[in-house]
Amino acid sequence: MDDINLHYRFLNWRRRIRDVRAVRFQERYKRMLKNGDTLSYQGNSDEVGCYVAPRPLSKGNCYFEVTIMDTGVRGTIAVGLVPQFYKLDHQPGWLPQSVAYHADDGKLYDGNPVGQQFGPKCNRGDRIGCGIYCDTIEAGLTTVFFTKNGKEVGSLAFPVAAECLFPAIGMHSLGEEVRLDLQAEWDMEEADSVMMVDSHEDDWGRLYDIRVTGTDYPKNRHPGWSQGSVAYHADDGKIFHGSGVGEPFGPRCIEGDIMGCGIMFPRDYISDGEDDIDEWDPLEVLPRQGVGRIQNVLYLNDDDEEEGDELDQEHDGRKVMVFFARNGKLMGRREVVVPPGGFYPTVGMLSSGEKIKVDLHPLSG
Repeated sequence: MDDINLHYRFLNWRRRIRDVRAVRFQERYKRMLKNGDTLSYQGNSDEVGCYVAPRPLSKGNCYFEVTIMDTGVRGTIAVGLVPQFYKLDHQPGWLPQSVAYHADDGKLYDGNPVGQQFGPKCNRGDRIGCGIYCDTIEAGLTTVFFTKNGKEVGSLAFPVAAECLFPAIGMHSLGEEVRLDLQAEWDMEEADSVMMVDSHEDDWGRLYDIRVTGTDYPKNRHPGWSQGSVAYHADDGKIFHGSGVGEPFGPRCIEGDIMGCGIMFPRDYISDGEDDIDEWDPLEVLPRQGVGRIQNVLYLNDDDEEEGDELDQEHDGRKVMVFFARNGKLMGRREVVVPPGGFYPTVGMLSSGEKIKVDLHPLSG
């Protein structure tokens, strides 16, 4: 009798395992009709309909696209990433740990029902894409980007692991219909484009790439997100210092505001190659004497924290005070270690339509 009970308990355990696996890779949707790769809204326009894909994005499948077949009454179509068991009566991006680009207003919703201006609105025939940069998957801080008709609209550092982010589509009015392609491909290299500038000065070239010990600063990362960089962000007034998570720093900046950045050098500052400064080429930085390999402190990961501490001690004589200003008034300062090769003026943008004027040689009082 005990053997029979044990056998049935084993069979029941196996059935539960199968059920869990089935749920793990099962698509979920509500108030939507799914016909092959087509999704259409089936609610009454008072309630949200949402679809969540069965598998999260990964290195092998890091991008998907949605083609708008019909905008319906209001065109309230959202494309983004959500946790697996996201509430299906909420638009992607409205709840924590979710992010989405909304077609009707071109706004980005980042865990909040109030969006922020991000890109252009999308209409019938437009393709909205969403993906993750694979080089950030293992860091626990996923860089999520969005595209419109194959061109990148913008990106953001999202503090959620990639394996927890599932493709999602939301709809909210009668007649809305999309075609979903979970196996879409996007050539990130070809999609990269140089920031347009309005001058032929050689200095402008540094606003696109920063070369430090032979490695370019990532073009998909805002200034301040990677270690060794620091930046004041206009949209939220936060300072980002080697992290994708900012700290409150100053007021937000809007059209017409003048943002400034500078460095205050201490009297005992030690500069590499100070005697040869006139002949120094910033694009060709040589390693220090006694160092067997070139290191780039911009990209130290968590495993290199102890090594990073040693570098901080080594560069005690190369600390400077970086300060930021708004409309001629000092907003604050931050003490930082100058990376090998030095700091370069840098500007980052995340959404279409953004336009600024840069003065690399302003007069100061």
